[in-house]
Amino acid sequence: MPSKMRLAGLDIGSTKVAVVVGDMDGFGNVDFIGAGTSACNGVRKGAVVNIEETVRAVTAAVTAAGRMAGSEIGSVFLSLGSSNISVIPSGGVVSVSREDREISPEDVARVLEAAKAVGVESDREVIHILPKSFGVDGCDGIKDPVGMVGLRLEVQAQVITAPASVLENLERCVLRAGLEIEGTVLSPIASSLAVLGSAEMDLGAAVVNIGGGTTQVAVYSNGVLQHTAILPLGSTHITQDIAVGLRVPIPEAEKLKIKYGIARSSSAGDDVIEFAPVPTSKSRVIPRRAIADIIEPRVEEILSLVGQELALPGRSRIIPGGVVLTGGGSSLQGLAEFAQDLLEMPVRIGVPAGKWGIGDILQDPGLSTAVGTVLFARDVLMRSATHGTRARKSYVGGLIAGLVDRVSSLFAV
Repeated sequence: MPSKMRLAGLDIGSTKVAVVVGDMDGFGNVDFIGAGTSACNGVRKGAVVNIEETVRAVTAAVTAAGRMAGSEIGSVFLSLGSSNISVIPSGGVVSVSREDREISPEDVARVLEAAKAVGVESDREVIHILPKSFGVDGCDGIKDPVGMVGLRLEVQAQVITAPASVLENLERCVLRAGLEIEGTVLSPIASSLAVLGSAEMDLGAAVVNIGGGTTQVAVYSNGVLQHTAILPLGSTHITQDIAVGLRVPIPEAEKLKIKYGIARSSSAGDDVIEFAPVPTSKSRVIPRRAIADIIEPRVEEILSLVGQELALPGRSRIIPGGVVLTGGGSSLQGLAEFAQDLLEMPVRIGVPAGKWGIGDILQDPGLSTAVGTVLFARDVLMRSATHGTRARKSYVGGLIAGLVDRVSSLFAV
């Protein structure tokens, strides 16, 4: 029986830090065995604004996840959700190197490196080089050319970059929490791995992760990522609107949103609610519709921005599978129905799907990114075992040297 490898996914969000731990066997099956979260006020729109607070939150979440998993966590894969990402279309072409003209993983690595040769500004760092399709001697639309025969290998790819300072500050927080970083994945990609099946990725679907400070969009078709964007609005903005509109502190506004919030005012009914703006103040009674009147315009703004990303030329034609909403903000009552009407396509709420060794704890859309980060780590390691180190680095980017050294022990008996 193959030995197991322990993987941890770390999601540093604008309102909380989440850590998920899973054991992967030699066949790529993951059993999730631990999770931990901690409130965090040290991040804004995916960028660190308070190192000490972020380190505290990371340490607390990691400690909780390690306690549940039954062992300390020493290394993690890190998700990146900065609103300042940049997606650059690119292409590359190389000659096949082998005399027998069979395309090798090294050829794929070289063509992806060629695609990387685009104008990346000096203050930005490449996170991923994501192939959309390959071509062999003029035959396009190939997903994986390894093993095929040809003279000329081409690729159409996306080069995803982020500000180097954003990455460095996140990495500094993780390192100060006593952890090693084994890899980096863009948050929309991680979320998609948690809530989309391969059939949906082939058919065409969009994942919209509504987090605290950002909303992340990923569009898949033909099994590959076609478009991604991170919008600088999230559920925290709804909370802030309630705080201003009802003149209550942010913590009370968050409670009201969670307990009584609803996406569309017309669905609020005639209910009334009673609450105290602060624990020592006199209670107030307001119609539930008053909260919905505050929430609806902001939700409509967020969904309209999502709609603009989905309505770019040719985009709506490649998402017949509709939209999957996930992230903590997707728990707002009535959101899926509102989104379906506004976006005019099928919408469902996505929760992580997998093998849970810890009950239903991870059946929470707010943990999608952390779960997906573990699944990304799984895919990286399995690809490493199949294609080797060079191909692995070019496919996913952002991985430290030496990770592949651990793979040799994965299949030990």
